[in-house]
Amino acid sequence: MKRIALIAAVLVVALVLARFVLWPRLNSGDTNSEAALALYGNVEIRQVDLAFRVSGRLDAVNFEEGDTVSVGNVIAVLDTAPLRDGVTQAKAEASVRRAELARLEAGSRSQEVDRARARVEELEANVLIAQQTFDRQSKLRDSGYVSQQAYDTALATLDAAKKRLVAGKKELVLVQLGPRPEEIAGGTAGVEAAEAAVAQAELRLGDTSLIAPSDGILLARVREPGSIVAAGVPVATLALTSPVWVRAYVDETDLGFVVPGKTADVFTDSMPDRPYRGQVGFVSPVAEFTPRTVQTPDLRTDLVYQVRIIIDAPDSGLRQGMPVTVKMSRSAVAD
Repeated sequence: MKRIALIAAVLVVALVLARFVLWPRLNSGDTNSEAALALYGNVEIRQVDLAFRVSGRLDAVNFEEGDTVSVGNVIAVLDTAPLRDGVTQAKAEASVRRAELARLEAGSRSQEVDRARARVEELEANVLIAQQTFDRQSKLRDSGYVSQQAYDTALATLDAAKKRLVAGKKELVLVQLGPRPEEIAGGTAGVEAAEAAVAQAELRLGDTSLIAPSDGILLARVREPGSIVAAGVPVATLALTSPVWVRAYVDETDLGFVVPGKTADVFTDSMPDRPYRGQVGFVSPVAEFTPRTVQTPDLRTDLVYQVRIIIDAPDSGLRQGMPVTVKMSRSAVAD
């Protein structure tokens, strides 16, 4: 009897250990395994191909492959000498345009007005002399002392002098009025165009520095110093550290349990005991056949919906393309 009682006591202790020790360990990270929804997918990290907006000779690359890059870091630099000259030239042209506009806005100088007025007085004197000559030739012609040709010449000289006087008076008025509003408007437009050219030249000079748009890790140095690179040709590739998400797939029968904002745990094969926390950010409205990357043979020929789970606090343990398992509750509302 004592042996039977001892065996029974050992069985009871074993059952208690199995219930309260082994069972929770087998179901760690899932408080209700029968109710948990498991999805399978891969980690995706955004990559950016970095390129200059201007062409030129690559002067320096400041990071090696695998280096951590912070937003605002200068990754690479082009030779700036040609573009600095362009800025200098644009600024000189703008100075010329501003000086021309200032001359137009100031109007005619007093010396120019005095010169035009003196010219009118000179023309008036010429008209007076021509008039006197014509009157004298006219009287002499009537008496028969001068020829008709001399009379015609005096008349033509008088007419020409009067026309030059009219033109001189008009010129005096124009000088006194100064430039027309249209000329000043054209000068203003010329200044604006020159200043825009300066801004564009300075922008092109600033584009000789390749700035990191976000925090990340440099994946590749595509070009090396000394290379001639064209605008838009990638020089380096940057993997962004944020955001990081998982692209998974859910079949139609479980679609109602996956809603935007719902929390989920993401498990990797390398660290299954340390899940990452995330939430559903996107559920595709369009069905598709399951991609081959999904490690579920039963679903490969089914129509499924793409799901994106955004990781709350990603770290270096998540790598591009890494297969993961996503677990979430089967509740139909966001947590």
